[in-house]
Amino acid sequence: MAKHKDKEAEAPPEGEGAAEGEDGAAPGKKKLPMKMLIIAGAAAVLVLGGGGAGAFIFLKPKPEAAAGEHGEHGKPAKKPKKPKGGDHGGGGKPEAGAPTVKDGPDGVVFYTLPDIVVNMQTADGKPTFLKLKLTFELPDEEAVEVLNPNMPRLQDMFQTFLRELRPEDLQGSQGSYQLRMEILRRVNLVVAPTKVNAVLIEEMLIN
Repeated sequence: MAKHKDKEAEAPPEGEGAAEGEDGAAPGKKKLPMKMLIIAGAAAVLVLGGGGAGAFIFLKPKPEAAAGEHGEHGKPAKKPKKPKGGDHGGGGKPEAGAPTVKDGPDGVVFYTLPDIVVNMQTADGKPTFLKLKLTFELPDEEAVEVLNPNMPRLQDMFQTFLRELRPEDLQGSQGSYQLRMEILRRVNLVVAPTKVNAVLIEEMLIN
């Protein structure tokens, strides 16, 4: 009987070992990694989510840039057209202070210069101005390409030559004829070997 009681005393009560197995140190080690995995997974989601959102924000094109490249409604923006220069063949208005070119009969070309205004010499010293509107008759369009780059030389020639004239030098038809011939000679010297056919005086005012 004593031996039997000792065995019963040594044997652990039912459920006591199981409780230790479930709530003891060993089961605690299993629950700790599970919590750590959950925390680590949540942190990874936040990091990846934040990085993805940052990349989306930085890589997304700005509305102004997108609108500038594609215009409205996703269509490519049209570039502004450059205005066509010149009055001959360009179809646009001539620039202020630029010569105008028009086709004439028999293949000639009329080259009209901007108005020329110079201060003339007078015997009494009274300020007198000469205003001329001249048109050159050119043999062809190739002569236009020669006159355009030589315009500064022509303007200098006009100012130097016309300033030496006096009002009485331009009186009558003889005075106008001499003026045309002298201008024609000087212009052909500037644009040689190109030749200007004639100089036409469209307007001449002395004030």
